[in-house]
Amino acid sequence: MLETRSKLDVMPGVVLWPEAFMRSEQEALVREIFARVEEAPFYRPVMPKSGKPFSVEETNFGTLGWMSDIAGYRYEKLHPQTRAPWPSIPDVLLELWNAMTGCPALPECCLVNRYGATARMGLHQDRDETALNAPVLSVSLGDDALFRIGGTTRRGPTESLKLRSGDVLVFGGPARLAFHGIDRVVAGTSSLLAGGGRLNLTLRRVTPFARK
Repeated sequence: MLETRSKLDVMPGVVLWPEAFMRSEQEALVREIFARVEEAPFYRPVMPKSGKPFSVEETNFGTLGWMSDIAGYRYEKLHPQTRAPWPSIPDVLLELWNAMTGCPALPECCLVNRYGATARMGLHQDRDETALNAPVLSVSLGDDALFRIGGTTRRGPTESLKLRSGDVLVFGGPARLAFHGIDRVVAGTSSLLAGGGRLNLTLRRVTPFARK
């Protein structure tokens, strides 16, 4: 893990490490994820107000979990269906955060999105956190995905990246509130996940902290 030889500076504040996780490390991480999913099963969130279901399923690890329902976007301490606390964030992801973000405070949320072949994620900002001085770290597992990222206005110019299994992306600083999303998943490009598809793990610090 943490192979930095191929680090790619995508734009100010956005860094990609292609295949930071080797295949064996990806397999081990997938096992850890699905062990936790036994405690916190995937569910399908809905859009605020309209109640339209997301095309992705999700769950969370950590002390806080990101949620979307009719009432709006927010963080909660309990799974919406089981009403149990979220499972812990895997240690390997905490180590990754410490190694790649330079943030002195640990993440409080690991949002896990599961994409099927037709799932998408429209352009959006990660802005439900008060700790906007902490970056966002993303790990891709499974099928390739076409990722789009731009500036802090929805209609600004964007760049597209193909994210592959094992890739790690970090965005912060001037890009912390960048609009980003997934245009499509390229089905059949990975054999990592049984039945195909893609997992995206997004680590976030939610509450404020003081930088030293």
